[in-house]
Amino acid sequence: MNRNIEAIFLDVGNTLRIVIEDPEFMAQAKKDLMTLVGAKESEKEFFDGLDARWKAYRKQSKASLLEASEKELWTKWLLPDCPAEKIAPLAGRLTRLWRDHDGRRVPRADAKSTIIELHKRGYILGIIANTITETEIPDWMDSDGVTQYFKAVVLSSKVALRKPNPEIYWEAARRVGVEPSKCAYVGDNPVRDVEGTQAAGFGMMILFEEPATLAKEPPSGVVKPDYTIRETCELLNIFPPRK
Repeated sequence: MNRNIEAIFLDVGNTLRIVIEDPEFMAQAKKDLMTLVGAKESEKEFFDGLDARWKAYRKQSKASLLEASEKELWTKWLLPDCPAEKIAPLAGRLTRLWRDHDGRRVPRADAKSTIIELHKRGYILGIIANTITETEIPDWMDSDGVTQYFKAVVLSSKVALRKPNPEIYWEAARRVGVEPSKCAYVGDNPVRDVEGTQAAGFGMMILFEEPATLAKEPPSGVVKPDYTIRETCELLNIFPPRK
């Protein structure tokens, strides 16, 4: 335990929320996305093209550690052949449908209760997340009734920075007024989250062991977390009451 920690920042995808396959939900998202842009191709042709352009975007964003805004994502990368003046106003909705087409995102069962308890224990809470959407996380926080517990929400799509760029961690620390050495981060990526937290000089890193993430990106072994957990509520064993 580290009693010097004052602020705890959390990731969202596969940390506070997980993706559940829902075929009907996913199929409807695909249909709605094609209808919104007036696509004339078959569903397979349309999404094959979109997937290819998405992979190209992801490659460059991971290399540059920069994130495009929703408007730039759709007008420059994903639908560059469509009139920008038509696509730009639809960017927010398109992003949500693109996210929905691969599953329904739901909070972990113990996420809300853990957030509330950490807040009660006197910790400043915040979110640092790599995400292409500007509204999905705030909307979830509002619908789940946890907005008031977070002092700062730093999204890559809003600040144009991606983890593991230490700048996104420093920005979060500045927003809550706590020096990095007194901040902790909780994330599921064994490479990006661990390396970014260390590069930013955060006082602690807790890795959430999520099978879906580990299958895509196994630990490098170069940099290791301070703690490893498998359930959100295990954070309560790491962070005792401050008051």
